[in-house]
Amino acid sequence: YDLTGKVVPGSIERTDERLRFQISDRDGSDPIPVDYTGTVPDPFRDGREVIVTGELTDGTFVAEHDSLITKCPSKFTADQTQT
Repeated sequence: YDLTGKVVPGSIERTDERLRFQISDRDGSDPIPVDYTGTVPDPFRDGREVIVTGELTDGTFVAEHDSLITKCPSKFTADQTQT
């Protein structure tokens, strides 16, 4: 499955082999712990929207190796007007 959401601030834990963090819905609700191994994209950080592929096992989303993708924040917001 693909899991998409925002990285919960303060949830990132790094070890030599693993990265653990939580992903929540865009509104900050329903966080799910993620266990990940592999390359970590440079823009990965608290609050960043990410996509990760894997499966839910015993309440933790176990991600496939090297499946973490960070989404780029939009340059435009809804309250900007066109000229």
